[in-house]
Amino acid sequence: MATLRLPPPLRDAITAAAQTGYPDEVCGLLLGRQDGDAVTVCAVRAARNIHPERTAERFLIEPQDYLDAEYAAAASGLQVVGVWHSHPDHPPRPSDTDREFAWAGWSYPIVSVKAGVATELRSWRLEGETFGEEEVLS
Repeated sequence: MATLRLPPPLRDAITAAAQTGYPDEVCGLLLGRQDGDAVTVCAVRAARNIHPERTAERFLIEPQDYLDAEYAAAASGLQVVGVWHSHPDHPPRPSDTDREFAWAGWSYPIVSVKAGVATELRSWRLEGETFGEEEVLS
């Protein structure tokens, strides 16, 4: 099983951003290292959701935010290893839209936010045409 090492302060940063952005989907990038099936997150970066019309159920990362994350990762000897986002009032499982835009090898943590409170974080990795769940470790 693939694993995502997400230290508590970084996990807390993701859940806090997800709660603050509710009722919209909030998104960002994971910076870290990948070693086989294990991803270690060393930093998280928020990104602006610029979806033109459905921000409560879709996200689109601002391209400059993605580029800034790539530059920051490279400057720290890291790489972008995934994308995190929230699901307002929905379970933390990937949607068909999430699948459509996913990249193989990246981690995709999703935070479920119900009535403004983050309730669960689960992570996924694209395996062929479907998502497989990753074990999230501290």
